[in-house]
Amino acid sequence: QVQLVESGGGSVQAGGSLRLSCLVSGSTDNLKVMAWFRQVPGKQREGIAVIRSDGIFSYADSMRERFAISQDNAKTTLYLQMADLKPEDTAMYYCAADPSWWASLRPLLVNPASFTYWGQGTQVTVSS
Repeated sequence: QVQLVESGGGSVQAGGSLRLSCLVSGSTDNLKVMAWFRQVPGKQREGIAVIRSDGIFSYADSMRERFAISQDNAKTTLYLQMADLKPEDTAMYYCAADPSWWASLRPLLVNPASFTYWGQGTQVTVSS
């Protein structure tokens, strides 16, 4: 089993920055891809960025300028650095992981059902 626990969310003013963390525990050796998604109530879950165990990553087109995904060397923590935050970034942010090897990463960002493991989410609220 794999457990994902997000942290780092909070309230911030527009233009501010936040770094989200996702602590990964359990049977982590088999994980091949990890990603960040976000969701606003009443809307579909939106992919932000995905990273593969070999370090290859991909971003949703609208996210690449202000968001950065990374992992620590031990691959026990996934990060999302967010800059120049806007009120429309307000959402619940989730990390996700899956043991499958995906050659192409971008399709995963529009198909959250591809991920087996999910955290409980961390809320980000951006005020104008």
